[in-house]
Order: sequence, then structure tokens, then C-alpha cells
Amino acid sequence: MNAPTLEHLQQQVSELLLRHRSLMDVMSKYGQTGATVNRAVTKAVTECGCIQLHAKKQNFTDEIGLQEAKSNVENHLSGQLCEHCRDAIKDELGRNLFYMSALSNLLDINLNDVVDHETQKCTTLGLFKLS
Repeated sequence: MNAPTLEHLQQQVSELLLRHRSLMDVMSKYGQTGATVNRAVTKAVTECGCIQLHAKKQNFTDEIGLQEAKSNVENHLSGQLCEHCRDAIKDELGRNLFYMSALSNLLDINLNDVVDHETQKCTTLGLFKLS
């Protein structure tokens, strides 16, 4: 069996989505599923504790080069997701991707084109793409 593609997902979503066909409904569901992704990650920190967050200011100076800056940057995360939290977050990311696909379908945007476009921007802009 071939690996699923964004195109395949978009086709499936177009066949399955019945209830939320309105652009407004899809946009609100997409926003809601984004919030549930954030909530699932938060619960991994605050309820389960399998991962910990140790946030602090990132130290960047003009004197260090790009490679040194990359090695010094921290993600503020320690620990590993437990199986339960990993599954919960994957489920929520899947719902979010479902509604992203639905939104793309309604607006006649191919997600593969979005990925290609973003990849080209990253390649062209390189370091200037940093946000």
C-alpha cells in the first residue's frame, strides 16, 4: 500500500465532510481543533507530566554565527511524551489536519501546492525566512 499523501487526504475529506460544508463552519472547526492541539500538549505538561516546560529568554547576540546560534537555541522542553499523550496529540493533530484539508478544499487550494510553495520560500529566503 502506498503512503498516504496530502492529495489523498484532501480527496477523503471532500467525500466525508457532510455536516460542516459552510466556509464559516469549517473555519471555526479548524480554529477549534488548533486549540485542542494546544490543550492536549498542555495536558501532557500539567496533568500527565511526561514532558516538562522550562521556558526562558533565548540568548542571541550579534557576535555569534548561525551554526553556534542553532546549537545554543533551546526548545524549553524536557522529557518524552508517554504513549497516551502521544496518541492524544496525534489524534488532535489529525482532526486539525482534517479541517485544514476541508478549508483548502472549499477554497480550491491543493495542500501539496502549499507545501511546495512553502518549501520554495524556505529554500529561496533561507535564514531570512526565520520568524
